[in-house]
Amino acid sequence: MHEANPEITSSQVFRYLEIAAERVRAALPRFTYRMQNHSSINNIYPDADNDQWTSGFWPGQIWLAYVYTNDPVFKYAGLIQSENLLARIKAKVAVDHHDMGFLYTPSCTAAWAITGDEGAREAAILAADQMLTRFQEKGGFFQAWGPMGAPDNYRYIIDCLMNLPLLYWATKETGNPEYAEKANIHAATTLANSIRDDDSTHHTFYMNMETGEPVRGETCQGYDNNSSWARGQAWAVYGAAIAYRYTKDPKWIDVFNRVTAYFLKRLPEDLVPYWDLIFTSGDEPRDSSSGAIVACGLLEMSELVDKEESKALKSTARKLVAALTTGYAATGGTDGLLLHSTYSKKTPYNTCTPEGVDECVTWGDYFYLEALLRLHKPEWKPYW
Repeated sequence: MHEANPEITSSQVFRYLEIAAERVRAALPRFTYRMQNHSSINNIYPDADNDQWTSGFWPGQIWLAYVYTNDPVFKYAGLIQSENLLARIKAKVAVDHHDMGFLYTPSCTAAWAITGDEGAREAAILAADQMLTRFQEKGGFFQAWGPMGAPDNYRYIIDCLMNLPLLYWATKETGNPEYAEKANIHAATTLANSIRDDDSTHHTFYMNMETGEPVRGETCQGYDNNSSWARGQAWAVYGAAIAYRYTKDPKWIDVFNRVTAYFLKRLPEDLVPYWDLIFTSGDEPRDSSSGAIVACGLLEMSELVDKEESKALKSTARKLVAALTTGYAATGGTDGLLLHSTYSKKTPYNTCTPEGVDECVTWGDYFYLEALLRLHKPEWKPYW
C-alpha cells in the first residue's frame, strides 16, 4: 500500500454521495420498470429484461439512495423493482444458477429491512429455496452454472461467498436451519480449496462428482489459470469478512488478511486495480469495481476486529475510496456512478465472452455507493 495516497475526507464522502444519489435519481425515468444491463456501452446502460444475474444491483442502488436521502421517490421505485423480482422468482425466469444472493440480497432483503414489504420477503425466501436446489452433497458446494451434475460444470466459483448471506438471512427469518447449514458447508469447501499458497484465489474450482474430492482450480474470467482475476480476489476479500461474521471461525480472519494483502500489494500507484492482478502497470483495462468491493470488505471486517486493527482497515478503505473518486467517479454524460470497470476481457487463455471492458458495471456502481454510505453512516448495517 502506498503510504502517500490520501484518505477520503468526510466532506468528500458527502460530496460524492450527493453526486451519486442524484445520478441514481436521474436514471429513474428509464429504469423504474426496466433493469440496467450488466455493463454499459460507451458509458450508457442499455435497458434490459429482468433475466440477468446482475439484476439485483440496480434496485440495490435505489435502496441505498433511499437510505441516504429518505426521498420517497426512491422507495416508490424500489418497491416496483421488488415486485418485478418477486414475479421473476415465482415464474423461475433465468434462476437456474447460484446467484440468488446477488439478485435478491441488495434488492429484496433490503426492501424488507427498510419497509417491511411482505412481497419482498417472500421473493427473498423463494430465492433462498431456489439456491438450495443448486447444492451438491458430494463435495459440499453450490454448483455455479449448468445442469445439475453435468460433468463439465461440477464446480463452484469464488463469487458464491457473496451469495451465502441470503441463506443466513433465510434461516434467521424462517427458523429453518437448513439454509445456514448448507451455507456453512459451502464456506468450508471454499476455505479448503480456493486460496492458493501465494494467497491469490482460483476463480472456479472443480470437484470430483463421484467422490466429492477436490480436483483443480481454473479461471473463466482472469488472464489465465495461474493469474488472479481482480474481481475474484475482491469477492474473496469481502466474502471472507462476511463468512467470519456469520461463522465466527477464526480461520476466516487469516484468509481475509492473506487475500487482502495479496490484493493490496498488486495495486498500481493510483490504487485502482487492473482487471487481473497479474498486471500492475501498463495499458491493460482497469477494474474499478474490484476496488469498490474490497473497500466494502475492509469496512465490513473493521466492525469485527479490535480497535487498532479496525483503525488500520478503515484507513486503507478510505484510501481506496479516495482513489475511486479521483478520475473514476462519473460526474456527467454517463449513466453509471463509477467509470473504468471491466466485466469480462477475452484472452488466449480464458473462456469468457468479451463485454463491458472499460465501462460502467452495475455492481461496481452498487459497491461504490455502499462504500460511500458505510463511510458516511457507520451505524448503517448492510444487507449482506
